[in-house]
Amino acid sequence: MASVLGRLEARECAARKRVEELQAELEAAQSEWDEWLIARRRVGEVWDDRGETAGQEGEAGKTQGGNEATAPTAARPGSVVPLWREGLSAEALAPEYQQVMGLLAERRATGGRPLNCREITALLGLEVVPAKTEGVRCKLKRLVARGWAHEPVPGRFVCGGGRDGGS
Repeated sequence: MASVLGRLEARECAARKRVEELQAELEAAQSEWDEWLIARRRVGEVWDDRGETAGQEGEAGKTQGGNEATAPTAARPGSVVPLWREGLSAEALAPEYQQVMGLLAERRATGGRPLNCREITALLGLEVVPAKTEGVRCKLKRLVARGWAHEPVPGRFVCGGGRDGGS
């Protein structure tokens, strides 16, 4: 007859295996979603371009009519996280991403160590429960994938070099 501790360990092992499977599935789905978002953004860029070629007459950033192209200065909640590029401020991010970047920029300015998801969740004033922490982790991973932040150590995040954090 198996001991109680033996049964608990077996159930814990099964639960851990299930969590690992779900995390792998979530990462695969997140990656696929990111690819679709990038594809939609690229189609939008081509559509907005209206036939203009990059570097035409050495005037990148001009529209077909010769007017200065304007980068988005503010985003609405739930909007796509753009790829970071020189001159693009955190104001181009949705408000929840601006808050995260503000925390990372503040930490960089004070010379503190990189933050983890639980710490950022708490600093955002959210309840530190797995669902909220996972939501913050997804935002951080998306910011890293788009060049806004870096993950120097697995699970620890910092503001990317040259990013102002928007605050």
